[in-house]
Amino acid sequence: MFTSNINSIDKVLRIILGLGMLLLTITGPQTAWGYVGIVFIVTAFINFCPVYALFGFSTRSKTSS
Repeated sequence: MFTSNINSIDKVLRIILGLGMLLLTITGPQTAWGYVGIVFIVTAFINFCPVYALFGFSTRSKTSS
């Protein structure tokens, strides 16, 4: 479906950032902006970032499949 453009380090960072942002909706300023963390989590699990694709960027090495 989509060509993977996220490597494992990027994936872990996206999950951590996404969870951190979601926690802000519970404990922090409690704004809706924290729900943006869902986008980071979803892109980590599908191994595809549409923004990366838009700009032709990839953190995945050329030899990975």
